[in-house]
Amino acid sequence: MTKQKQSATEYDASQIQVLEGLEPVRKRPGMYIGSTGYDGVHHLIKEVADNCIDEAIAGHATKVEVVLLADGGVRITDDGRGIPVDKHPKTGKSTLETVLTVLHAGGKFGGGGYKVSSGLHGVGSSVVNALSVKLIAEVYKNNKIYRQEYTRGIPQSDLIVVGDTAKSGTSITFYPDPTIFETVVLDYKWVLDYLRHQAYLTKGVQASVQDERTGMRYAFYFDGGIKSYVKHLNIGKDIMSDDIFYIERPVEESMVEIAVQYTDTYVETVKAFANNVYNSEGGTHLVGFRTALTRVVNEYARKSGLLKEKEENLTGEDCREGLTAVILVKLPDPQFEGQTKNKLGNPEMRRYVEQVMSEWFAYYLDENPATAKKVISKALLAARARKAARAARENIIRKGALDGLSLPGKLADCSSKDPQNSELYIVEGDSAGGSAKSGRDSKTQAILPLRGKVLNVERARLDKMLANNEIVSLIKALGVGISEQFDLSSLRYDRIIIMTDADVDGSHISTLLMTFFFRFMKPVIDGGHIYLAKPPLYLLKASGNKRYYAYSDDERNEIMDRLIVERKDRGTKLDASDDKRKQAGLVDIQRYKGLGEMDADQLWDTTMNPENRVLIKVKIEDAEKADAIFNKLMGTEVDLRKTFIQTHAKFTNTEELDI
Repeated sequence: MTKQKQSATEYDASQIQVLEGLEPVRKRPGMYIGSTGYDGVHHLIKEVADNCIDEAIAGHATKVEVVLLADGGVRITDDGRGIPVDKHPKTGKSTLETVLTVLHAGGKFGGGGYKVSSGLHGVGSSVVNALSVKLIAEVYKNNKIYRQEYTRGIPQSDLIVVGDTAKSGTSITFYPDPTIFETVVLDYKWVLDYLRHQAYLTKGVQASVQDERTGMRYAFYFDGGIKSYVKHLNIGKDIMSDDIFYIERPVEESMVEIAVQYTDTYVETVKAFANNVYNSEGGTHLVGFRTALTRVVNEYARKSGLLKEKEENLTGEDCREGLTAVILVKLPDPQFEGQTKNKLGNPEMRRYVEQVMSEWFAYYLDENPATAKKVISKALLAARARKAARAARENIIRKGALDGLSLPGKLADCSSKDPQNSELYIVEGDSAGGSAKSGRDSKTQAILPLRGKVLNVERARLDKMLANNEIVSLIKALGVGISEQFDLSSLRYDRIIIMTDADVDGSHISTLLMTFFFRFMKPVIDGGHIYLAKPPLYLLKASGNKRYYAYSDDERNEIMDRLIVERKDRGTKLDASDDKRKQAGLVDIQRYKGLGEMDADQLWDTTMNPENRVLIKVKIEDAEKADAIFNKLMGTEVDLRKTFIQTHAKFTNTEELDI
């Protein structure tokens, strides 16, 4: 039997396939959206908006609009083809109702509706419907406006025509169910960031957000696509050339798009995407890109004489120092490893990307010899630094890691050898280190005092880092190694707690340490092992040797208010002319300037005792923003830091400012 080929622009009931029912969604929402907290409720927006983006990727939409409504809902609209409204042959219902009420019913399964999409997002619409207390769908199609309303996934009416229109597209308005989600308050900033990324990845699409609650609105349009994205990623960095290498080429049924620019930093920033889905662990497209880049750079270096015949080839790591790149591939049937889509698995994409990158980046270097020379020179410097670092690392780290006899002398280790029950306090200064050693639980708590300011690794290569005693002591204490020897499974402590003074210097030291972890031991942060200790700001002393600790100005005031109320309840007469401290019955309020002011018992009670202490877990919610902030605060651009300080100075309490 001969099958008639279907037009790519047709989009009707025959292209919607039904796989299974919807019942499990409300029972186990976490299986479908990850969580029922902040991330989960915003994932609903992503599921609907991704469908709009898929219409744009397919060439059928140019606009995506998200409106956060004043009544707590959200409306997401595109100007695409509109969800089909004709009767579905399998369910007997309208196709719109099928898409919104049957799990795994969508235009991405059959291959006719979408040649390329960001995933099996037919799941998305029905899940959003099931987890919304109310959802209103409007489709603009066939010169008519179709409308249907749902409550918790159940249709409240048949699909009806409510008017005429000349436009086309789909509008979904939904209200997250407060009985499902911990919060149903939607974050304008989250939507802003999401749409910015989608606009970068889908050049020519206009993505806009409006917040009716505040009147704020913003729109994105990037004609340069990922070329504009690379420019955005390099804001504040010293770039080696103003021009950005950019190529977009079809290969068989797929599309390969690459943008590259080198900077004068020591870190690599590469973002890999497949059908607009960010692949944080890379995949075959990233492997193809790296293979081609290393080969092309080495070939040019040899051909130009910058790399001598007797010299060994540059490594991939050498070639990628200072590199900023975005790789975007579009393919008909993406195969991701795991539900999170962190890694692309399609083997053909390695070949496609390698082919495009090899040919066109070679042309780029040939046609831009000045830029090419800078790239090769930087790679050669990186190679020399790598060799120096290798020698230092072998001398300092590898020996210690093998024989276990090279823990830093200043480390007061814990007696437990079980990492799960062990924690390391990184303490500012010998004075606080002495109190911490005396006050700790020596079975589970290790203390590593650091002297002075830690090296700012944002401005240092690995060879310079390994010449710094404090950094080397930290690497040895953690046991995970560094660079290509890094092994998270060797981490000696489950919790690494940065404990510094509650002042400007303490904050600076914390920032320097977090810069080190972010740049050279990011898996330690990703694994949830890094914490900030929160020592108290105030000691409030009352008669009878009673003590109260406050961790902020507000908490200090709350304690005094509570004590005043308690004294009044006991019948104590208070003199209204007395200050608040006296009315609260306090004999003294001491503001701590540093951890060294506390004796061992106080430090244990307030900051180290697991029953009382306050720890702040360090998490990276947006690695791209974190990268930009570290570059801004710790990099070479003084003007960026000055602007940041001037912008945020108004939020500082000048009465409590440490000078």
